[in-house]
Amino acid sequence: MLDSSPRMDGLPAAPGVGYKPQHFYDLRAEPGPVEWIEIHAENYMGDGGRPLAQIRALSEQFSLSVHGVGLSIGGQTPLDPDHLARLKHLIHWSKPASFSEHLAWSTHGAEFLNDLLPLPYTNETLCRVADHIDQVQAVIGHQMLLENPSSYLAFEESTWPETDFLCELVKRTGCGLLLDVNNVFVSATNLGLSTQNYIESFPLHAVGEIHVGGHDEDFDDQGAPLLIDSHGKPVRDTVWHLLDQVLLKTGKKPVLVEWDNDVPDWPTLREEASRAAQALAMTA
Repeated sequence: MLDSSPRMDGLPAAPGVGYKPQHFYDLRAEPGPVEWIEIHAENYMGDGGRPLAQIRALSEQFSLSVHGVGLSIGGQTPLDPDHLARLKHLIHWSKPASFSEHLAWSTHGAEFLNDLLPLPYTNETLCRVADHIDQVQAVIGHQMLLENPSSYLAFEESTWPETDFLCELVKRTGCGLLLDVNNVFVSATNLGLSTQNYIESFPLHAVGEIHVGGHDEDFDDQGAPLLIDSHGKPVRDTVWHLLDQVLLKTGKKPVLVEWDNDVPDWPTLREEASRAAQALAMTA
């Protein structure tokens, strides 16, 4: 468990955006309400070049969040020591205000699967994920945030509700949480759950960052609604409304707009950030 390792400085309770290199010049010149940016760790683990130079330049103007997508926190095999070493190096030079990863797995043996796959919520899984979180926090020397997943199925062997599982991880490891509001809406729709009940039972005291993003709408084989966490469209009104409800409970928090596929021009993304700023402005 993380005892005395320092917390990171923390992001400003303001809008952020997922950084895309095509927005570099526009972001610096006309940031609008954006006060912080998020990068995917695995895209910046090299030793130099334009990507790292851009992040160094942007970090003079914006707070930085590093978001991992490849650690496979929930994987059955040990965490990759080379990956951890590269992550430690990235954290050391970029000095982010926040580091986060997903409650998911993406490795099988030596194979890496380009997806974030779900976990059964069992005691065995709990112990394994807690051990991996402890290892990550020990390596980077800071608290990490863990993101709730978007779900498309539930495991029969699960014995923990997701929110209880997350709460227990916080207790055991001292990690914080990244609450992805779009993931809550996607999972609740796909699994026939209540978003209100989920938020009421979520350990909101541990939330250090909030995400919103777009999703695609489809239907399963039985004709029931099926939502896909695509990050390729504007945030839906239903998700903005859920964000408003969350912020009433948490107070102002850093809110990130994720848009990773079919990335729009900067004015479109900045407009989404302005909508996040409106939500925060209505929060005490």
